[in-house]
Amino acid sequence: MYQDKIPQNSSNRNAHEIDFEIYGEEMQYVEIELDPEEGVVAESGSFMMMNDGLKMSTILGDGSNQEKGLLGKIFSAGKRILTGESLFMTVFTNIGSGKKKVSFASPYPGKIVPIDLAEFGGKFICQKDAFLCAAKGVSIGIEFSKKLGRGLFGGEGFIMQKMEGDGMGFIHAGGTMAKKILLAGEKIKVDTGCLVGFTQDVNYDIEFVGGIRNTVFGGEGMFFATLQGPGTVYVQSLPFSRLAGRVLAMAPRNGGSKGEGSILGGIGDLLDGDNRF
Repeated sequence: MYQDKIPQNSSNRNAHEIDFEIYGEEMQYVEIELDPEEGVVAESGSFMMMNDGLKMSTILGDGSNQEKGLLGKIFSAGKRILTGESLFMTVFTNIGSGKKKVSFASPYPGKIVPIDLAEFGGKFICQKDAFLCAAKGVSIGIEFSKKLGRGLFGGEGFIMQKMEGDGMGFIHAGGTMAKKILLAGEKIKVDTGCLVGFTQDVNYDIEFVGGIRNTVFGGEGMFFATLQGPGTVYVQSLPFSRLAGRVLAMAPRNGGSKGEGSILGGIGDLLDGDNRF
């Protein structure tokens, strides 16, 4: 079993300090260890298992220290609607006397990436569906695009998600994850769907592919995401949209079977009028 454990800094933080281990290869899960009164906030549907002695509660917003009063919670929850997420998030708190563990699973094949916000200047920007969970006290908000072209053609619209604070957050990247550390002025071009997230100092924009043949027949879309350093960029090899598209393309029509692995599979498709290859 593959295991990964990353120690955290011992300096004082506003967010809860949590220890964790990441298990697995293609379908990973993160196990978070909570001391008494510590908590972790997660997206609905990511929970896997937990020890007895943990309290699970559903809250408006993310439960960060920045939220004050009912209006603050409603405003935080309302912002989540713009990202396509649920109004509510789930908080797991250790109400016992000893250490307790809670685990969260990745939604599809890929890698869980730990993000220490204290090392990234207190802010990290990511795709709307990349966030998995975070230490309680980390603010989960939205990041509006300030450029029209980026908003219209960036693949994620005008809105991306952001984590702010000084605690640990966890995001999920589909397939294999590449971490690129860009120097000042260094630039890379990324498929808009393959972009997972980046630090706040990275300059993110959209660039037209160019060329009629590239645009019409290239099959790679009309735009690149261009990212210029300094900063850190995370890229995924298998975005969920690409995975879902391949599954739908191979799905049988009218409840039939594609017949893969059968000698007569292709011939059968011709005989029944299904000539998709």
